[in-house]
Amino acid sequence: MYGIAFLFAIGLALYRIDRQRQTPPSTALPRPVTRAELAGDAGEAAVDAELRRVLAWLCGENFYLHRGPVLLHHAPGARYPTAEIDHLAISPFGLFVFETKNWTGHIEPGPDETSLVRVGASGERELRKSPLKQNHSKVVFLRGVLPGMWPVHSFGVFASDDCTLSPALPPSLMRIADLPHQLRLCKTNYESRDQRGVNVKAAWQAVLAVAEVDRDSIERHRSRVRTDSLIHMINS
Repeated sequence: MYGIAFLFAIGLALYRIDRQRQTPPSTALPRPVTRAELAGDAGEAAVDAELRRVLAWLCGENFYLHRGPVLLHHAPGARYPTAEIDHLAISPFGLFVFETKNWTGHIEPGPDETSLVRVGASGERELRKSPLKQNHSKVVFLRGVLPGMWPVHSFGVFASDDCTLSPALPPSLMRIADLPHQLRLCKTNYESRDQRGVNVKAAWQAVLAVAEVDRDSIERHRSRVRTDSLIHMINS
């Protein structure tokens, strides 16, 4: 049973989040950044930098990698109408949805394809949601609204140097060092079918028709996710 102090702290956090939602962006006080968020930001920055290097190597200037997250309107009217993409890359050989994790430890397959097991330094085992599961609805949505000849790929990238991967994991789960090989393989496979290259500019405009990239929209989405997580913790 939760103590009164704990429930009060949760209630206060919910109140602050609600007040932050109601406060105009120009006057809202910045929310303190957690250690996990800082680590996540560092991982995403590292993946962004490597993606730009690899895509420039493979495509020259003919690619688009959005700087920052992309918010898809993948389920209008639903409880969770928006979904956040960490990195969206568009190349002549396809669109790529990347979910970045800055986890440490050894990563193994979970009991099903939706989960992974993280093994910590002391041997503790922790069940976590797979990045590919997090990407699933986003990729399905994009495949449904974009022309069928434009392939949409899903990848999970582990950014930390202190992370190792089990060979039993699918190749779509990788470390940063694997990005050059995997993207080159996608390019080779696409070109081997003698297909016309994706129009990068047109593809980005098509994505923007069902997405937002402004900071306020993304923060409202994240605030809703944080609030729902707190409510779930109270009710569990």
